[in-house]
Amino acid sequence: MNDLPLNPIRYQHYRELPDAFYEETQPMAVPAPKLIALNKRLLEAEGIAADWFESEAGLALLSGNADYENTPIAMAYSGHQFGHWVPLLGDGRAHMLGQMHNADGEPIDVQLKGSGRTQFSRGGDGKATLGSMLREYIVSEAMHGLDIPSTRSLAVISTGEKIMREGVQPGGIVARTARSHIRVGSFQYAAASQGEEGVKALADFVIAHYFPALAESPDKYADLLRTVAEAQASLIAQWMLVGFIHGVMNTDNMSVVGETIDYGPCAFMDEFHPNKVFSSIDRHGRYAWGQQPNIAVWNLTQLASMLLPLMDADAEKAEAIARQQLDAFAPAFHAAFNTGMAKKLGLDTDVSEGDIVSLSETTLGALTESSIDYTLFFDRLTRVAAGADAAPLLAMFNNPAKAEAWFKQWSDIKSDDTEVIKTMRHSNPAIIARNHRVEEAIAAAEQQDDFAPFQRLCAALLNPYEIAPEDADLQSPPTPQERVTQTFCGT
Repeated sequence: MNDLPLNPIRYQHYRELPDAFYEETQPMAVPAPKLIALNKRLLEAEGIAADWFESEAGLALLSGNADYENTPIAMAYSGHQFGHWVPLLGDGRAHMLGQMHNADGEPIDVQLKGSGRTQFSRGGDGKATLGSMLREYIVSEAMHGLDIPSTRSLAVISTGEKIMREGVQPGGIVARTARSHIRVGSFQYAAASQGEEGVKALADFVIAHYFPALAESPDKYADLLRTVAEAQASLIAQWMLVGFIHGVMNTDNMSVVGETIDYGPCAFMDEFHPNKVFSSIDRHGRYAWGQQPNIAVWNLTQLASMLLPLMDADAEKAEAIARQQLDAFAPAFHAAFNTGMAKKLGLDTDVSEGDIVSLSETTLGALTESSIDYTLFFDRLTRVAAGADAAPLLAMFNNPAKAEAWFKQWSDIKSDDTEVIKTMRHSNPAIIARNHRVEEAIAAAEQQDDFAPFQRLCAALLNPYEIAPEDADLQSPPTPQERVTQTFCGT
């Protein structure tokens, strides 16, 4: 009797697409794989047993060392990177293993990242540093803890290799999960390489697998565009409400199912400023905090242009239909953002939208003027709403008179209802994955082979709305010496 657990990754539905959408490719074997982290909470939540992933066979598959029964694939896509068109990008260091099904029968992609060269590597080595893979694990799990749609990290493996980046660094692989790895750039690639037929094949695939309710609609391609736009509006609002900046919102980094994907030079803000960026190559602020809704619309416009031939044979009619669908973004974003700000500020549901917008603008303006830490401010505000002394909150402002004026404006419309305050607490995290803490954890792992800071930070981020006394230091903004001044994607 064979008691060995079975590999749960048994499907590869991307093979339903035309061959041009992917290339079969084997991950590169590594010399000394070691399982650094296995996300058992993810597996438990999905109803998938963890035992196979802890086996020798599991480690071999996650590290690129397996004899793959079903050959992995690298997916092709194009993209606008910082506004510049690149006809062929694709998975240059990632291998799609396939899908496993959760307890509800829903497919979950499993992809290796940092697993070696593919046909789309464009001269790169296809590898990744251990640090960049730990960063993706930390930040993606932080997003999940905040209940923001995201790809998630299933495992991190150290490879036993040395990778040359900004110096010699240890190599690593992350196995990540997602509802889908189809991007806006996937549609751009379909249009550029295969024309209308390719776009239709991809759109039909996306509808069948991710939006089946649209399948019977006579306007299913227009409905698809609206659905993607509304999902992105909700996602971007959620990012901004917690001070998250993606850093590289290129079209190849926008998932069509509304999940956060590709954690490179991203971060949560410390002191608030609407023009803050978190990419050392974003010198013009294209992807700044306050620009993210505009960039989302720009990206969605690229998607719309790919879908035009499917909406109507008449070009003018197709463009009118597309504009109508894209027009859904702005009201959806503003509704999500204003509702979220009302919760963060502890306001009743009957407060007018005008009052919400006015108080939100005044609050964010005051944070900008005094360079106030975004997360710490809303955490203290929540404590004040629950009855704590307001002095520590008001001490964050540079101008006492303006602080008092703002405080009066807030006090006049805030709610004292316990349920509203409870909602406020669950809208204002006490802890985020601060950039300097993430870098500390990475440095300890890479330089000292010490994964305790990584494990501690991940554990604290599981419930970001409460903080244990022994983890209080993780709340603190960086000192000038701790501030991270350069962020790169780690490729």
